[in-house]
Amino acid sequence: MTSTHTAGRPQRSRLSRLIHELWFQVVLAAVLGIAVGILAPGLGEDLKPLNDWFIALVKMIVIPVVFCVVTTGIASMDNLRKAGRIGVKAIGYFLVLSLASMLIGLVVANIFQPGSGLHVDPSSLNADDVPKTAAEHATFTGFVSSLIPASLLGAITGDAILSALMVSIVFGVALNMAGEEGAPLTGGIKALSDVVFRIVGWVMRLAPLGTFGALATVVATYGAESLKQLGFLIILFTATCIIYVLVVLGAIMRACRLSLFGLMRFLKAELLVALSTCSSEAVLPQLVRKLEILGVGRPVVGIVIPSGFSFNLDGSAVYLTMASLFLAQAMGIDLSWQQQLIMVGVMMLTSKGTAGIAGGAFIVLASTVTAVGHIPLAALSLIVGIDRILNEGRVFINVLGNAVATIVIGKWENDFDTEQARKVLHSRTTTPPQADLDTAKVGAGK
Repeated sequence: MTSTHTAGRPQRSRLSRLIHELWFQVVLAAVLGIAVGILAPGLGEDLKPLNDWFIALVKMIVIPVVFCVVTTGIASMDNLRKAGRIGVKAIGYFLVLSLASMLIGLVVANIFQPGSGLHVDPSSLNADDVPKTAAEHATFTGFVSSLIPASLLGAITGDAILSALMVSIVFGVALNMAGEEGAPLTGGIKALSDVVFRIVGWVMRLAPLGTFGALATVVATYGAESLKQLGFLIILFTATCIIYVLVVLGAIMRACRLSLFGLMRFLKAELLVALSTCSSEAVLPQLVRKLEILGVGRPVVGIVIPSGFSFNLDGSAVYLTMASLFLAQAMGIDLSWQQQLIMVGVMMLTSKGTAGIAGGAFIVLASTVTAVGHIPLAALSLIVGIDRILNEGRVFINVLGNAVATIVIGKWENDFDTEQARKVLHSRTTTPPQADLDTAKVGAGK
């Protein structure tokens, strides 16, 4: 009877199935957005609110996702020392990868000299062209202050990931130590998690609208004019990002005995949304859900992903060193290796915790330029016009790098189902079946 019913059910065509895939809708929206930006720039600029609204909706749900995942993950642990182990391993991994990323950007910029030959006169630069947000220099004290919320519930209802992460960890530890007395509250938060992820699914269906508005606005605003003089930097940075993904992240995934391209295919909707909206936060909730489906335990996902989006910004790290040397070369300033290494050290400190700040990498660049003192702040006006374009590569690597980091820490902690991951990554279907979603929910507290 079942087979007869299945045989009689109309089969959807391949095109129909493709249209229902989120990644395809995002690609289609991107093409339409670029077309509108070129053919009707006036209309393209007016479409900016579409992207703003989508990002606002995502930010609305990011903190509840972080709270639910982190709290339930820690509350269900048999051994609280595991949370500390995961955190220490994650921070260590982040620091190593960030340093490697900065050194790669440094070496590439020294070899290819993208800014040499421009011969920019410092007196011709206008500091007014530098966005006011660049004056909001990232400092260590500011970073520590961002960890401490005004109130316990304020962290959960606010929009600061770091303070929400800290409160979620504290809350999860308290629930774990409360034992049976805290079990009803833990169960309530797990039920809330199911509701929150249902809302995430609804919000992500609006991603094509955000993509359409974002690209229409960018193309209409900047066009091709800003690419003429700075094209070499854009090409060099893009090539470096591609090599970084293939060589560095590829080597890490091979060590994990998993396919990098399989992971990219599995996360293609999230990567496309991040690329088009230039916001890594836009995909944080969906990334958490996908990695649980992949077989990573909820405690690992809950700690690594939120902290990774503040500490593991490999794409931003490559950008910082390349952009700094580009500015120095354009101004005819010769930085010694000692000065360059000092600059890397300053960036390692100032680049942490800026993920929630709009244009965070640009702010870190301004902070470094000011702290090192060898390059005038007005030099940032040289790359303002292309910063949005460079942000594409930064965000892509940030998202993919954090997914890889979660897999590494999961395997390191023996909290990763390798067989489940291989099954998912070798699947032709980009949207996991309901059975896998249910399995992920059941195994989320392991």
